Amino acid sequence: MASEMERLLTEQRTASRAKAAPERLAIMDHSLHDLEASGIVDSSLQVGMKATDFSLPSAAGEHVRLSSILSEGPAVLAFYRGQWCPYCSIELRVLQSRLDEFQQEHATLVGISPQTPDNSLSTSERMDLAFPVLSDAGNTVAEQFGIVFTLPEDLRGAYSTMGIDLPGANGDSSYRLPIPATFVIAQDFTVVWRFVEPNYTKRADPDEVLAAVRTLRAR
Repeated sequence: MASEMERLLTEQRTASRAKAAPERLAIMDHSLHDLEASGIVDSSLQVGMKATDFSLPSAAGEHVRLSSILSEGPAVLAFYRGQWCPYCSIELRVLQSRLDEFQQEHATLVGISPQTPDNSLSTSERMDLAFPVLSDAGNTVAEQFGIVFTLPEDLRGAYSTMGIDLPGANGDSSYRLPIPATFVIAQDFTVVWRFVEPNYTKRADPDEVLAAVRTLRAR
């Protein structure tokens, strides 16, 4: 049986493709194929590697440091593209619905996107999120995890026709985004589980993320 996350993502995927112009679909599918072939998954941070400490501003205006999170328990870092992405909205809402389960495992759930702090605040308020949502300006932290790519010119045009203003959302004109990725980080900064996916319509299953967090109790 499909999880709630997969069910909602599939519904969104079907609806989006049904209403998209064929030319736009062709551009997006071609760009996805190129991204999958780029090797970004293999070059990203792997299980067993160490994450680097970082500090990013939260939607609440506070700076959140990874080392401070890890002093209290494991961290679950969910990198997403932005509030303009309906698949990201689904991911964040489902994670919020499972927040109690993460907290029971003493794990801190964190959302990270390249959006400006104001747009991160808008995301947090609009979805009533009770976990930190951090602003990774310039994709500095996402770059450390090896999950950043630059949108090709034709895809930038396709996004523009859909009303997606990436420079406005991110506060720069780099057109760089993280691919969907979730990392479970142990208290010694070791990556113990990861989901790294070039396909922006897919996200980590919360059940699998929670299972990875629970394995840390036996370490």
